[in-house]
Amino acid sequence: MSSRLERRLGLGDAVFIGLGSMIGAGVFAVFQPAAHIAGAGMLIGLVVAAIVAFCNASSSAQLAAQYPSAGGSYVYGREELGPRWGFAAGWSFLIGKTASSAAMAMVFAAYAVPSPWARLVAVAVVVVLVTVNLFGITRTALLTKVIVIPVLALLVVVVASGLLGGSWAVVPEYLQSWFSGGGEWRLSGTVSPGGESGSGSGGGSVGPLAVLQSAGLLFFAFAGYARIATLGEEVRDPSKNIPRAIGIAFAVVVVIYAAIGVTALGALGASGLAATDNPLVDVVTTNGWAWASPLVRIGAALASLGALLALIAGLGRTAFAMAREGDLPRWFSAVHPRFNTPYRAELVVGAVVVVLVLVADLRGVIGFSSFGVLLYYFVANLAAFRQARAYRRYPRAVSVLGALGCAVLVVTLPLPAVVTGVLVVVAGFVLRELRSRHVARIDPKLEE
Repeated sequence: MSSRLERRLGLGDAVFIGLGSMIGAGVFAVFQPAAHIAGAGMLIGLVVAAIVAFCNASSSAQLAAQYPSAGGSYVYGREELGPRWGFAAGWSFLIGKTASSAAMAMVFAAYAVPSPWARLVAVAVVVVLVTVNLFGITRTALLTKVIVIPVLALLVVVVASGLLGGSWAVVPEYLQSWFSGGGEWRLSGTVSPGGESGSGSGGGSVGPLAVLQSAGLLFFAFAGYARIATLGEEVRDPSKNIPRAIGIAFAVVVVIYAAIGVTALGALGASGLAATDNPLVDVVTTNGWAWASPLVRIGAALASLGALLALIAGLGRTAFAMAREGDLPRWFSAVHPRFNTPYRAELVVGAVVVVLVLVADLRGVIGFSSFGVLLYYFVANLAAFRQARAYRRYPRAVSVLGALGCAVLVVTLPLPAVVTGVLVVVAGFVLRELRSRHVARIDPKLEE
């Protein structure tokens, strides 16, 4: 049975998969916990998250051009830093993005159906999208396009409601509050259009630590560009198309997120944004466009589907690559003889996501996901720093800034997310070592 994938995706396909990965549950859900932590300071957190994400995207694009294989930073870490670094990246991606997948499924269900049915519907949608992925990457790309285009249109409606409803006018007050406060938000002095205090979770000031914590959560919404790199073995002319696709998708998403963040904060105020379960629905309603709220709900559900579809594809390819190198059981490296997909890896990933959907909490899932993904990109930046001059497209300073940014955002995440993340990463290394010793006893030739 083959263990190679076929190159079936063009530049447009890769761009839409990247957009579908990033414009998912994050843009509809992540501003609420960010505002809860940092209040109006989430605007600065959004800028920090975007800068770190830009560095990570640049490093990923540079590495993908040299190593156009399935697995993304798992492959880059192995090639540039060694097998253990590669495993750290791959395992971090698997745990972080499996949590993200559960979050996407739960956000879809929250917008689509009443609460008593939410988890069952979330499970059902995971099963359906795993099935779509099993039928081939071209079908994944086609469905992603069908989902992303109307979602982009609906996000434009949200921003237009803010521009025409006047909610953007409050933003200069927030910026003035930050700079006049010497790097802290004087929350009691900022007022939303509705007359609420601009505080996220109470009065007082929000300093740099809260801003960094919000940046760590907001990073959750940016990280989908890695999906393009993890599909590197299935993109045509990868040395050109993968870097281009990453750059295009990232630029589009930065503009959209900045516009949505400003619109949400201007419409609801920091305290209102922190308190809502459906931020963008409340935004259009507050701006006088209540007729658009059902459309926004549909957009949120569709965006979550698109992100979940791309996530499952990326997770399956990473698990496939790790199994092919022996870091996971080689049973996962099988490719379906007809559809040319890593079907065993995708089935197992789907099963784990279903379990998380049934037992996890959405806010905890977002923090845990950010922990795993930030570690993944930390390794990617280190690998990009080590690349030979002939393959580097960006100054090494970009990789250094990306690595430092990832490290800072990891340690400032909410404590439960950090503790859980560390325990799961350590457990992964322990299991890898035990498996390596077991395999070496059976066949010493397979030992690293």
